[in-house]
Amino acid sequence: MTTPSPAASTLRLPLGPWHTVLDCLCSHFAAVSRAQWLQRMARGRVLDADRQPIGPQHPYRAGLVVHYFREVPQERPIAGVERLLHIDEHLVVADKPHFLPVIPAGRFVEHTLLTRLIARLGNPDLVPLHRIDRGTAGLVMFSACIATRAHYQTLFRDAQIEKEYEAIAPALPDLSLPCTRETRLAAGTPFFRMREVDGVPNARTHIEVLETEVAPLPPTTAATAIAAWRYRLTPFTGKKHQLRVHMAALGAAIANDPFYPELRDEREDDDRAPLKLLARGLAFSDPLSGAPRRFRSTFAL
Repeated sequence: MTTPSPAASTLRLPLGPWHTVLDCLCSHFAAVSRAQWLQRMARGRVLDADRQPIGPQHPYRAGLVVHYFREVPQERPIAGVERLLHIDEHLVVADKPHFLPVIPAGRFVEHTLLTRLIARLGNPDLVPLHRIDRGTAGLVMFSACIATRAHYQTLFRDAQIEKEYEAIAPALPDLSLPCTRETRLAAGTPFFRMREVDGVPNARTHIEVLETEVAPLPPTTAATAIAAWRYRLTPFTGKKHQLRVHMAALGAAIANDPFYPELRDEREDDDRAPLKLLARGLAFSDPLSGAPRRFRSTFAL
């Protein structure tokens, strides 16, 4: 039996006039040539629901579950190495380096945290319980068991887990800190950016200063270096780019942020200048045992 890698995607075949699965795939994914699908099938990269290879003559049937492998030519390797902080039958906690995506997406398939962990631990049932940006380093928690997954997913759904981040950003000597920023976030332009808009708040972040004696940030358009502080950021909600948007709105965009306050680099992968944001801590009561759990990142900004 062939087991799909974490890079496998799943499609339930739609209703249509096709005679073979190959015909359906070619029609459904117009950007992928028939020759590419034939190559994938020849290498066992298209599977049925039982993880058995599907060939070019496999008959089409509406509703048939097909696992297929996305492939990215010349995928860019990620040099950073993840660290495993906790492993048990239900839960895995990993420390993610900067630039490593959590899951396969876009131009990253094999070089992702999920792909690496499934290969490293030999557990195809691993599923991330939450995500952090590719540019952010730090803690990511995975469910390791299908039977108990829902218990851990509830922690995030019902905000029963404490998250702590650390960031380096320009000093805010004129702002009374600690403070809480509570605003409404919505999709911005381009689509991958967020922005603050009028309306009922849906994003809330507590901001406090950890250290004021931080090395100055390199000058941008200014003639001199910029004074920097180390901040503790506690999100009470989990909106996309929440911490980055809130800090930028206060006039202290997180150091090396290519998206905020202005878009500088859509690739977000300058290895020489990683985003100075770290998912530092996770704390919660274990939903199975009731025991307190606390994890701390081993990385440092």
